[in-house]
Formats: sequence, structure tokens, C-alpha cells
Amino acid sequence: MSTGSNLEKVLKSGAFAVTSECGPPRGADPEVVKKKGAFLKGYIDAVNVTDNQTSVARMSSLAGSLILKNMGFDPVMQMVCRDRNRIAIQSDILGAASLGVNNLLCLSGDHQSFGDHPGAKNVFDIDSMQLIQTVKRMRDEGKFISGDEVKGRPNIFIGCAENPFGDPFEIRAMRLAKKAAAGAEFVQTQCVFNVDKFEKWMEMVRDLGVHEKMYILAGITPYKSIGMANYMKKSVPGMDVPDEHIERLRSVPKEKVAEEGIAICLEIIERVKNIKGVAGIHIMAIEWEEKVAEIVKAAGLFPRPEI
Repeated sequence: MSTGSNLEKVLKSGAFAVTSECGPPRGADPEVVKKKGAFLKGYIDAVNVTDNQTSVARMSSLAGSLILKNMGFDPVMQMVCRDRNRIAIQSDILGAASLGVNNLLCLSGDHQSFGDHPGAKNVFDIDSMQLIQTVKRMRDEGKFISGDEVKGRPNIFIGCAENPFGDPFEIRAMRLAKKAAAGAEFVQTQCVFNVDKFEKWMEMVRDLGVHEKMYILAGITPYKSIGMANYMKKSVPGMDVPDEHIERLRSVPKEKVAEEGIAICLEIIERVKNIKGVAGIHIMAIEWEEKVAEIVKAAGLFPRPEI
């Protein structure tokens, strides 16, 4: 059964998929989302809309998804378990599907202590694995968690996230296998900087046959500055930034750092494209959406397939 997702169609066609990301603003101005969208138009197959990322209050993922859908995009609505109980989660799934949002990325969500409301109560009524199962059951069986009938099943292509670099490394592929078994049909990974380690993870993923059960999109983030690279290396849990990348960024004049960051990004994409089982990339150009088109073209991934 097709969900109506453009991303699903591209992946099923065998084309190498390209997705990107749009973080909603800390306000109600839709023009902020539209401006970001304008940079991405025509260069990607789907666009993620984050859900109060880093536990900071922002415009809702559903609203951002609808703004981008009205611009002609295929939105991937992110949903975290941190802020909703199972009633609200199922309600938002139905609401998104009713408005033609056909992709959902199921996430646990960053703990609220990291954000701008550290005193907020988290919910975590269900976890990301159970969220995946919930969407699948609502879509395929027409059942709510309670067992009651869903009258009008949500047509949703089910996604998840995974970090290939977290500790203990040995269980990371098995975690993804469990998400595939729960019903996830595609995964977008944490930013890939250490390609050697990512290749080892993909080898374990292939050994478990997971690449044949779901589509794997490697997360790609261009370095904008040395400060950004250092911050991700030292302060972001589960991020693996090689020392050689920091050294390369330091070795060029200040005005050339961003250019070198994109060069490193393109080298990573080229390697990732040739790893068996990788079905696409997810470009997370954090507040640097204007560079996505340049990256997609330079990587030889333009024009995008029309399916």
C-alpha cells in the first residue's frame, strides 16, 4: 500500500534519496519557514520539520509541515514522546494524516533539562519504539493503543532515527534491527563525520539484514565554523568528530573555513554513496539552509527524480 509519500516513492524506485531539515521558529511568523523552504525547493525529496528540538519551545512540527506542504514539499513531521501522552500522540497522528502529511519520524526527544524550560514535566508515556508500533498498528490494523477501531486509517510512511556512534557501539545495529521489527520503514542517522566507524556500523547492519528491511539515510552536516566543529566534538553526546577535520578547518584562512567545511561534507557524501545498504542522505544544514542546493549540486545529486 502506497502512503502518498514522495520520499517513499523515490526510495522504492531505487534512486538515491536526498532529504533535508527545517527547524521552525521561536514565534508564529510563517514567513520564517517559507524563507527556509525557498532555499530547499527543487533540491530535496522531502523535508523534516523538527519538534521542539533541543527541548526549546518553537512553532509546532505539524504547523511547519503544513506550511511546507502548501509550498509543494513532502514534509517529514517529527514527533517526540517527551511532550505528549498516548492520547495526544494518536490525535496528532490522525491530524497530520488528515492534512496530507504522509511521513512521520518517531523520536524519544531530548530531555527537558537541556532546553529553555528545564522545570517542565516530561511525559514519556510511551517511548520511540512504542510510537513506531502505534503508527504501524493504526495504519495497518486500524486500531488505537486501546484496541478501539480507527475510523479512517492514517496513511503514513514510518521513520525513525539512530545514532551509529553512541556507546556501547556493539549494540547500535541491534537497536536499529529492533526499530525495523517494530515497523520503521526508513531511518535517518545522526551526523556522519567518522566515516570509518559508520562503515563498520553499516557492516553490522548488513550482517543483520536490516538494510533489506528498511531504507537507511545517512545524516550529513556541513561544518560552518571551527567553533561549531569543536562544540559538536566536545559538547554533543554521541557525536564523533575526527581530530583531522578540526585540523583541516584550522589549517585554512578564516574566510575559507566554511568553504573547507563544505569540501569535507562533499567528501563524506561521496564515501557514503558507495557504502552498500545506504539508500540516501539526510542533510542537516543547521541554520545554513542556503547551502543545501550548492551541496546537492556539487555531490552530483541534482536534478532530483520526478516520480
